[in-house]
Amino acid sequence: MWGGRFAQQPDDAMQAINASIDIDKRLWREDIEGSKAHAAMLARQGIITKEDDAAIQAGLDQIAAEIVEGRFVFKPALEDIHLNIEARLTERIGEAGKRLHTGRSRNDQVATDFKLWTMRASREAGDGLRALQKALVKQADAHADWVMPGFTHLQTAQPITLGHHLLAYVSMFERDRVRLIGAALEAAWECPLGAAALAGTSYPIDRDATAHDLGFHAPAANSLDAVGSRDFALAALANLSIAMTHLSRLAEEIVLWTSPQFGFARLSDAWSTGSSIMPQKRNPDAAELIRAKAARVGADFAALNAIIQKLPLAYSKDLQEDKALTFGAFDQFALSVTAMIGMIETISFNREAMRTAAAKGYSTATDLADWLVRELKIPFREAHEITGRVVRRAEELGVAELAQLDLNEFQAVDPRINEAARALLTVEKSVESRDSYGGTAPERVREQIARWKEMFI
Repeated sequence: MWGGRFAQQPDDAMQAINASIDIDKRLWREDIEGSKAHAAMLARQGIITKEDDAAIQAGLDQIAAEIVEGRFVFKPALEDIHLNIEARLTERIGEAGKRLHTGRSRNDQVATDFKLWTMRASREAGDGLRALQKALVKQADAHADWVMPGFTHLQTAQPITLGHHLLAYVSMFERDRVRLIGAALEAAWECPLGAAALAGTSYPIDRDATAHDLGFHAPAANSLDAVGSRDFALAALANLSIAMTHLSRLAEEIVLWTSPQFGFARLSDAWSTGSSIMPQKRNPDAAELIRAKAARVGADFAALNAIIQKLPLAYSKDLQEDKALTFGAFDQFALSVTAMIGMIETISFNREAMRTAAAKGYSTATDLADWLVRELKIPFREAHEITGRVVRRAEELGVAELAQLDLNEFQAVDPRINEAARALLTVEKSVESRDSYGGTAPERVREQIARWKEMFI
């Protein structure tokens, strides 16, 4: 494509390191979309003829059909998707194809294509999270009043409901979804096309029209920034990394819950694997792989950030690596979300095992302290100390739950504690009492579920 400047062909190794067609051929839709908009603008501005524009439009549509049907031959010698499509266009329509590149460069072309792809991928990632949220809400609805242990430091803290626990992830994924949509909107703000190589162009192009046709809000205001910046991709990868962190946390809980030591849940056969030597095993491999993929996506963000942070303006070939990292991160995210939806939709829970675990560790101790404050009007720190002595006495006697401790043992610590207080110390009474806004009480959980269902409509 630039044979006029060079007398020799590039070395094979140079060709191999320079070519990106195996990666960026995924941009073919965006490249054709951008080229069609650019050609139409050139014709409106009188820079090319209407006849040339018609030929270009028809030729690009034919190339799109070839790619969809698998007939297009991607040539590494032409380096990237942009030159592959342009060369094929010239083969099909002749001289008119050579005029397409008027008033633009591969620099603004790739920045535009990559932005369009990232915008679409971010929206699709948000849609995937919405599907996962729906699966979680459905399970929360079915288990709104199922009692389980709530943990801090992975130690039993207070009883909660399974529905409440699942809805915590719905909230996390909503923030992730909003961030991903925001990344798409941010990328859509400024269109790089027309910035050319780095300094703009001397042709009388209409950048506002091109930006509008491609779905951007406005043309990029600075040509150097337009071709040399990839913060839209960085933002997308940062948001993916955060969302993958939340997926990894849920995956970790699935690993714990499905272990015999917990016994809270069971994955379906479709989402379990076996062992080559131990026939009894049911391994949660999909959940474990999501944890690993979260690390990969975070590494993709870190790698792209490291590439960009050392680059002077405007464009450097280092930026060719941005697409492999971004495409890979979105692929891993989409696969992880699909796997998580499958696990959540088909997982089954063990109500008895969760209830038994919730009662261990004297998880209702705070309820006794709250009763002392509420009914006896004593300071919470004093109530805390009294309750601690009750717990110590239960431990000494080997009583597993405070509700099972004899009343006389309570009163030996503080005679003001009565049967009404002891009756409140079951895990069911505990979760029912946590009815503040956003709390774990089944009534509040069902209110949250109703709000989420309204949002999904």
